Amino acid sequence: MSKKIKLGDTATFINGYAFKPADRGEVGLPIIRIQDLTGNAYDLGFYEGEYPEKIEINDGDVLISWSASLGVYVWNRGKALLNQHIFKVVFDKVDINKQYFVYAVKYKLAEMTSKTHGATMKHIVKKDFDATEIPYPNMEQQKEITNVLNKAAFVVDTRKKELRKLDELIKARFVELFGDPYANPFTWNIVNISEVIGGKVSNGFFAKRDDYCEDGNVSVLGVANIVNRMYSKIDELPKTNADDTDIQKFEVKYGDMLFCRSSLVAEGIGKASIIPEDVHKNVLFECHVIRLPLDLRKCVPEFMQTLSTMDYFRNQVISQSKTATMTTIGQDGILKTNIILPPIDRQKEFYGFVKQVDKSKVAVQKALDEALLLFDKLMQDYFG
Repeated sequence: MSKKIKLGDTATFINGYAFKPADRGEVGLPIIRIQDLTGNAYDLGFYEGEYPEKIEINDGDVLISWSASLGVYVWNRGKALLNQHIFKVVFDKVDINKQYFVYAVKYKLAEMTSKTHGATMKHIVKKDFDATEIPYPNMEQQKEITNVLNKAAFVVDTRKKELRKLDELIKARFVELFGDPYANPFTWNIVNISEVIGGKVSNGFFAKRDDYCEDGNVSVLGVANIVNRMYSKIDELPKTNADDTDIQKFEVKYGDMLFCRSSLVAEGIGKASIIPEDVHKNVLFECHVIRLPLDLRKCVPEFMQTLSTMDYFRNQVISQSKTATMTTIGQDGILKTNIILPPIDRQKEFYGFVKQVDKSKVAVQKALDEALLLFDKLMQDYFG
């Protein structure tokens, strides 16, 4: 058992600056917010005035978001300025390997999340952050651990890239068959999305956090499952109990298209996912999700899924969203969206291609799940 050290004793953590909306312009250094770290940035702001040197960040700096979405990142996009709710880590207290530190903090994020406070925006207070302990072996051991985890992380990243390339292949085939929806070169009919709905549009099932349990009789799809698809790890969905009425009302089936109702940023709003043909029984969709039951006589779900990722569709959805603390969209916002509607036979041709690509995706996803399992086990062994 290696000795431990508190995060507050490892480094100095510098909080970002509380830039005002009026500070955000179109020239100068980019102002980095949490959504710019998570990859969900939508409207990057810039600042060209004077600023304290301590909030400047450069390539290689370690950043930790301590509010809304806890995370640890290594910055690599050039000189920028740090917004509030993010720490810049200055390694000035002990001898510690930077990448080892990143892995250790990443493992401790779940523990820190359990200590967050706040109603609308969860955050961890500085004293709780500083008190979080990580293992602190000697430098040689830190480097060995980092080397092993880097290799495991490389495999995970490679599998994710393979999945992205397969998704790009599906998009390329979509454009080949149907054209860019904006240009609509084949002059397909343009209709409101309501024209392809075959049932009642609805929000999902609600259960209190304390109602979830390991032996529940239903599994529940949430926003995270919609954004990241539910096609893998279906057995890991959270469970709760529901009566027959709720199951009948909220159980998902092939032909259902689910949309995220809320997101921290506009870019995340209205992300959509179709339900696969081999969906398990007793899987419900939860209250932060909107369901559109598609009319399978008029549209193919796989066609709609890919169309929903195109700028033509996404920009319409984003334009109907509303932002206060969170970005949200209602059923009426989704139902204002227009789509191209090629003949069903043409959509079925695309479906056949998607099914072939999906066979490859299943194999890659299985390899990714195995790589993630190994990575998680290593993290547990080193930091648990």
